Amino acid sequence: MQKFFNNLRTEIIAGTTTFLTMAYIIFVNPQILGVTGMDKSALIAVTCIASAIGSILVGIFARSPIAMAPGMGLNAFFAYSLVLGHKISWETALGIVFLSGLLFFVLTLLGLRKKIVEAIPQSLLFAISVGIGLFIALIGLVNMGLVVKNEATLIGLGKFTPTVFIGLAGLILMIVMEIFRIQGALLLGIFFSTIIALLSDFVSLPGQIVSTNINILPIALKLDIIGAFKWSFMGAVFSLMFMDMFDSVGTLVACLQKVEGQQKKKKEEHYKNLNTLLGIDALATMLGAVLGTSTTTAYIESGAGIEAGGRKGTTAIVTGILFLLGLIFIPLIGIVPAYATAPALIMVGLYMLKDIVKIDFNNLEEAFPAFIIIIMIALSYSISAGMALGFISFTLIKILQLKFGEIKLTMWVITLLSIFFLVMQ
Repeated sequence: MQKFFNNLRTEIIAGTTTFLTMAYIIFVNPQILGVTGMDKSALIAVTCIASAIGSILVGIFARSPIAMAPGMGLNAFFAYSLVLGHKISWETALGIVFLSGLLFFVLTLLGLRKKIVEAIPQSLLFAISVGIGLFIALIGLVNMGLVVKNEATLIGLGKFTPTVFIGLAGLILMIVMEIFRIQGALLLGIFFSTIIALLSDFVSLPGQIVSTNINILPIALKLDIIGAFKWSFMGAVFSLMFMDMFDSVGTLVACLQKVEGQQKKKKEEHYKNLNTLLGIDALATMLGAVLGTSTTTAYIESGAGIEAGGRKGTTAIVTGILFLLGLIFIPLIGIVPAYATAPALIMVGLYMLKDIVKIDFNNLEEAFPAFIIIIMIALSYSISAGMALGFISFTLIKILQLKFGEIKLTMWVITLLSIFFLVMQ
């Protein structure tokens, strides 16, 4: 009995640790999706609910210590590429998210996921992560006010206003805490900047700190699946599914590797859970779209909970319960300004940039397409456009070299879809 309670205590601590490292999404996701015109209070609630449901499903059915929430990069694709970039309504964009989740689920059931993963060169996969990281960091710098629009040079350095200094203070705190490996650095940095903003009268406390009046109706059940089911949107559906797939596979494999087991059999059992986890990832995405948020996916921050001793599904369930508790603080969360969450975006971008060292820039055949993906995701302000241009350039280089055998059938399909996506813009 004592062993049971000791294990339970460890799992609770691990679940709390995971929550603290990823709770920043409660603040950041509404800020990103809010630019589409979606109701911010409803977005806060839905972010908590989607994160809770996805994490609890993992805990119950996969029995793994891995938490889920709306994914960074995927929410930027939703807001800046689909809605603002291609002038798609957020309702239709939610329909696209649902269809991408459905496609992901079908591919997982049919076992076709592996073929798609193997068709894309590793250098291009790393480039996508780097490009999205650069893009997210740019959004953070803009939200902070450090980068602004400039008629002469397109973008330029903004003025060092009080709110910029508040954002920078939060960023510095995050960096220092990350250096000393303090859990919840991003969350604490957001709190710190918000408190300074409150003390400086740039924001005001809400009429009530907590509330049980939770209303998700402004965005829930508003997805337009029929409107999203058009040939012109298939490229976007595929791009979103593709991003979620590789993000999920990479995250899950990395986290499962951290799950230590003294017996080899136990470790192998965790790997057998991979398909189950991917299926839950897809289902969570579809459910999230119904509720009113962008793609829900596994979080690499789950590794913090695993490091804290989390080994079972109880860890994920605890994380999910803590997300549900966040619902009562919606009024307080709603006052957090964009320049307070901006440092978290910059830090996430920094984390994603680390994959650049995995790209072989000495091999021009793969270095150039990777470069195109990285630079065009940021400069075109479109993740899907950057990916499409990178895939097309990779295939074109192989064709010019008459290396048709190095282009797998799936890659031909991806390239054709990329061309179709760009032409239909």
